[in-house]
Amino acid sequence: MTPTFTQLIKDLQRREFQPVYLLFGDEPYYIDLLSDYMIENVLDETEKTFNQVVLYGRDTSAAVLFDQCKRFPMMGNYQLVAMREAQDMDLKKEESQQFLISYLKNPAPTTILILGFKYKSPPIKVMNAAKKADKVVIFESKKKYENELPVWIVEQVKENGYSINTKACIMLVEFLGNNLEKISNELGKLYINHPKQNQITEEVIEKYIGISKDYNVFELQKALSVKNIFKANQIIHYFAANPKENSIFKILPILFMYFSKLMLLQTLDKKSPTEIMSKLKIPPNALDEYITASKNYPVAKVQDIISWLRELNVRVLGIDNYSASESELLKELIFKILH
Repeated sequence: MTPTFTQLIKDLQRREFQPVYLLFGDEPYYIDLLSDYMIENVLDETEKTFNQVVLYGRDTSAAVLFDQCKRFPMMGNYQLVAMREAQDMDLKKEESQQFLISYLKNPAPTTILILGFKYKSPPIKVMNAAKKADKVVIFESKKKYENELPVWIVEQVKENGYSINTKACIMLVEFLGNNLEKISNELGKLYINHPKQNQITEEVIEKYIGISKDYNVFELQKALSVKNIFKANQIIHYFAANPKENSIFKILPILFMYFSKLMLLQTLDKKSPTEIMSKLKIPPNALDEYITASKNYPVAKVQDIISWLRELNVRVLGIDNYSASESELLKELIFKILH
């Protein structure tokens, strides 16, 4: 069985349980969310004392897991066995894999097993056994692209009884990237302080999450895209005055990603806007900015910028740099990009 996240949550809320839940994928957020939900809600507090076990892959062998799953519950209908970080189990040996394969073929009807593999899939033979089994739920947690995130944020905010405008969504995506856990945690902090009846705006994001709507790396990107020297210098001077909130170690990867996507755009044949957004994995509101930047920065210049970014990444670590501060290095980079 391969339900969607929504279908799976609905089944769990109706208390329609299956013996095994195999969760895997590059996005740990949903794996943790489902595991936490089941650990919290499948058993009541009394049952948890005797019938709930949370194990970790690096500390548990497949044989121990097999034995635990075959035990009978005490004073209850089910035992819940949650195997967190299952990717850390030693499953290279055929013998270890056979314990899991054997259990998947014939799971105990009184055990609910959660197997959470983060950032990777289970071994091929284990996965094949899971696919052939009738009572194993398989859920793949896929990474979301940045162009998918604004819609995701709107849905998450709505589920919590709030509303959010487009600019605030873009600020979150630009600042936090596609890390769903970070976005969810930052929104959680905001919910504590912000009234539900008031829409979440960019001013609210700035106030409660600490992302400046005027002076951040994404406004710097926009200034660079149109070669606005005055605005770019304003922003890097703000960064220099607020180094804790604007570490160069945060700025460089984002600029590197930006100019790497710009390089990709430069190498594309003539494409429609939809195809460009798909190839670059960018939201619609970013399209004009990239197209403008592609006109202002020829391929050779973009290649130079990517080279400078790599060089600067080494220099901020202290290699071939004996006196320049982070802010001085950043100012030098921006000067070279703009002139």
